[in-house]
Amino acid sequence: MTERAPLPRPSALTEGFWAAARERRLVVQACDACGRRRHYPQVLCPDCRGDRWSWAPIGGRGIVYSFTVSHRAFGAAWADRVPYAIATIDLGDGIRMVSDLPPEDTEDVAIGLAAEVFFEDIGEVTLPRFKLVRPLTGR
Repeated sequence: MTERAPLPRPSALTEGFWAAARERRLVVQACDACGRRRHYPQVLCPDCRGDRWSWAPIGGRGIVYSFTVSHRAFGAAWADRVPYAIATIDLGDGIRMVSDLPPEDTEDVAIGLAAEVFFEDIGEVTLPRFKLVRPLTGR
């Protein structure tokens, strides 16, 4: 187990996302009225303003849409990780998720590279994180 801070706090709105992550599944909200998929979880659909939604599975492979390499620790728990890469992963259908990448990806990360989800258990929370697909593909 890796030390991390701050950890996310599941809420009534996000509990389904975190429950699926504990089961090693990646899900996003899908509007029951119009079908629009969305992440981050929201009470109302940004398209039709519907307030009924379900959790829908989404593939865990995408491409690096953008990234930055941080040379300054986000907080004390991150001090031994500097430098580290933070990437926005485009999963298709307008869904993007942000993740720090594993240390071995920091020097190799580039826009357009393929990435895939993996899950890390940290205390009571399972974090969906992303790593580059090796051998490096997608350029």
